[in-house]
Amino acid sequence: MGKRIIPQQRGKGTPLHRSRGWLHPGPAKYPPPTDQTIRGRIIELIHDPGRWVPLARVVLENGKEFLMPAAEGMYVSQVIEIGPDASPENGNILPVGKIPEGAQVYNIELRPGDGGKLVRASGTYAVVEGRSGNRTVIRLPSGKVKEVPNTARATIGVVAGGGRLEKPLLKAGAAFYKWSAKPHVWPRVRGVAMNAVDHPHGGGSHQRPGGPTTVSRTAPPGRKVGHIAARATGRKKRRKI
Repeated sequence: MGKRIIPQQRGKGTPLHRSRGWLHPGPAKYPPPTDQTIRGRIIELIHDPGRWVPLARVVLENGKEFLMPAAEGMYVSQVIEIGPDASPENGNILPVGKIPEGAQVYNIELRPGDGGKLVRASGTYAVVEGRSGNRTVIRLPSGKVKEVPNTARATIGVVAGGGRLEKPLLKAGAAFYKWSAKPHVWPRVRGVAMNAVDHPHGGGSHQRPGGPTTVSRTAPPGRKVGHIAARATGRKKRRKI
């Protein structure tokens, strides 16, 4: 019998492949939406392992706290505004329907009240393109144009931590510790590069799967590698008109 393949090891839930949730200070989400505009003060900027974006801890006037991805230029003791009547200044949170066109925003909600889903990576920002009825058109960092409800919230500014990818890793050890903060398998060895005892795609006189790479959805864990429950394989046939 062969050895356990990587998907089996991950499914077992060993400490190597388990997310260490106790490392993270908490979820970075907006507070529940309200019709009033309230102020908050940034009491500290903290590091969240594996997020690669500094978090700002904000204390509101009502005493509640929440975490949010910090914007470039944020500082401790800065006062920000949250609500529909907030001014469109750096770090303030307001509905996208109230944000002027051409403004740079991040941490955008897909649905009002979800806490922020889009544009949260370091150094990224989206641009408000315009309005279309009760929806706002936003151009994402990828260039894709997306519409979100006018009541969905966003933060003015650019996510902090820009230029992270410009620093080279230089050695494999740096990449190892980079990914160790996440439940991410690194380095990832290809199945065809293994021996036959280690992987269904291994073995042979040269590197090739040695058989079909499509497997059933009900295949056992030791066989479930490659294209799982593929709808189609190979090149698509051109239809004759």
